[in-house]
This record gives sequence, C-alpha cells and structure tokens, in this order.
Amino acid sequence: MPRFSVKWVVAVVLIVVVGGAFLFCEYLIYFPTILKCAWPKISHARGGEGIDGHPMDSTVRAMVLSDTHLLGAVGGHWFDKLRREWQMERAFQTALWLLRPEIVFILGDIFDEGKWSSQKHWEDDVRRFNRMFRHSTDTELVVLVGNHDIGFHYEMDWFKLQRFEKVFNASSTRIVTKKGVNFLLVNSVALHGDGCPICQSVEKELIKLSRDLNCSLQSGSGVMDGCEGSQLYPPTPPIMLQHYPLYRVSDAGCTGQDAAPPEERHLLFREKYDVLSKEASQRLLQWFKPRLILSGHTHSGCEVLHDNKYPEISVPSFSWRNRNNPSFILATVSPGSYTLSKCFLPEESTVISVYCSAGACLLLLFLAHCLWMKGLLQCLSLCLLGKHKSL
Repeated sequence: MPRFSVKWVVAVVLIVVVGGAFLFCEYLIYFPTILKCAWPKISHARGGEGIDGHPMDSTVRAMVLSDTHLLGAVGGHWFDKLRREWQMERAFQTALWLLRPEIVFILGDIFDEGKWSSQKHWEDDVRRFNRMFRHSTDTELVVLVGNHDIGFHYEMDWFKLQRFEKVFNASSTRIVTKKGVNFLLVNSVALHGDGCPICQSVEKELIKLSRDLNCSLQSGSGVMDGCEGSQLYPPTPPIMLQHYPLYRVSDAGCTGQDAAPPEERHLLFREKYDVLSKEASQRLLQWFKPRLILSGHTHSGCEVLHDNKYPEISVPSFSWRNRNNPSFILATVSPGSYTLSKCFLPEESTVISVYCSAGACLLLLFLAHCLWMKGLLQCLSLCLLGKHKSL
C-alpha cells in the first residue's frame, strides 16, 4: 500500500473514533436515554366534570428537578464548571424538546455560591443559568429558593432574598395555579421558627395562603364562614413544593437506584439543616394538608409517607457533580388526581467509559501503525542490503 494511503487511512480512523466518541457523549447519548421516559397517565373516565368545572382529562404536565448547583467564581474549577453545566444544559434542552412539559419546577439550590457571591459574580451566574435553562413561551419555568441561593438561616438577609426574587420575578412563597391545580411554593429556608424578620414575613404569608386555600375548599362545598376578603383558588388541596424535606429521622427507609448510598442511609438528619424541624413540618401539614410534597436538598431520592396520609418525594440532584445518575420527575396532575414517573439521565460513568474506550482504540491504532511502519522499514532495509551484496 502506498505510504500516503496509509496516512489517509490513519487520519480517517482517527477522525471517526475521536469525532464519534465526542458526538455521542456530548450530544447523542441524551436522546436514547430520555426517549425511554414518558408522561404517566391518570386513570379515570374521560369527558366527565372535575373540580371547579375543569374536565376530568384536563391535566398539567409538570417536570420537576432540583439542586442544579451552578458553580461560582470562588469554589468552581473552570473544567468542572464547563463539564457539569454542559451536561445539565444538554439534558434539559433534550428533555424540553422530546417531552414538551407545560411547566418546569426547580426545587432550589439553583446556584452553588449565591449565599456569598458578589453582584458581578451573581450576574454572571444568572446569565449562565438563563442560557442553560432557556425555554419557549409554551413552557413556564418556576424556580424555588434554596439555602445555597440565599444562605442558610444564619446567612440569609433581605438583600440576598430580594436579589433572588428580582431575578425570577416572583415572591419566594406563593401559589401557582394551572388548569385548576394549585402548586404551593414554600420558602423553606425561612422556616427556622426563631422569629427572624424574614421568618416572620414568610410565616405570615403562609398563614394567609392557608386561609385562602381553606376558604376556597369551603366555597366548593358551599360554606364560606369567616372568609371575607380571601383570595379564592380552585377548591383542591395543593401540591407543596420546597427545597428542604419535611422532618424525617434519616434515609434508612429509602430504596431505589437513586437513594443515598447504603453507608449513608442510617446517618441521622439534623433538624433545620438537613430537614425541616418537627414543629415546622407539622405546621405545614396542618395548615395546608397537601396531597403531595416534592422536595430536594439531599441530592438523593426518597419516598416518605407522613402521618400515614401525606406522601413526600425527595427529588435527586440534576447534576453529575452531586451524583453519577441524575434524574428528574415527570408529573401528570389533574385537579383531583396525580401520577408520577422518574426519568434518569445518562450516567457520568458511561461517558467516562466511552471516552476511555476511544482512547484505548487510539492507542492500539498508534501501536499498530508504529509496528507496520517498523516492518516496512525492515523490509526496505533487507531489500537494500540484498542489492548491495549482489553488487
């Protein structure tokens, strides 16, 4: 084979191996993985009337993810930032394109260093977030506040909270209603119960929302005692979303491939740090009687039933930085029912294995090329030596 032909073959194989590995790992891998996911269906008779006159088949398709932790300027290495943010951007954009959710909730800890970032660094973090989680007008994006966004209770202040609320153009504690479904958003960082100014403000707002929802439920039954001046919502118990989980002793009862590692499940949770306090958890359950609670913070998945009637789902982190197998929740919700499914993203270990395999192929190709060239040189040497002897 002519020498130039060998070089071309080597170059083509090199491009195919390197380019194929890059294209698969950085773009294509997300499609077959997310294509396995589908919106769960609610089982009920179609065409009937639901709560507040909404059809029984009037459902909301909600995508729920948590703990994106966009790295900041202080503790974020540039390569770590590039790698993990690209993973989240491709995963989110692919999920939007394939699944078409009507509303997306991110359950706090959007940023990793919001609690101490300067205004310049904060603006850079927000710019990157807006690029990564861009979406069409057909999809509503709702963001909750977490401890890394404004700091733990002892670190938060009005400046950080209002800076966060200004960026996302909404109060951190409110109700979002869509197709007759009430989504209650709770600023769980401020439920410390020590009477701090932000805590008092959030608790006051929660009491008002509780009264409004209870009056709305009474209006559905035709009874309206002491509800003058209340804002009415669809008469259905809310789905409660927050960053901190409600109080539980540990993750010992959690199972599944996205649960905490076995060696960590029996570690006791600290109230007001890992989970809400018992008192704050009971107040929320008494005030709102939610039909479902969705929370984040732990970076691992878990299902808990509080008081034998209030189910809570802890949503794992969306980032490779926090776990090898990120995931998110797909929720199909109607005014009277809901159903959930979990969608797993590509595992980081799979991507690393593909790149390692591609590297091994390149090494073998290089060695084969060297051996072939060595053999060619030996043949040429023997030929030249033979001619020399004949002379």
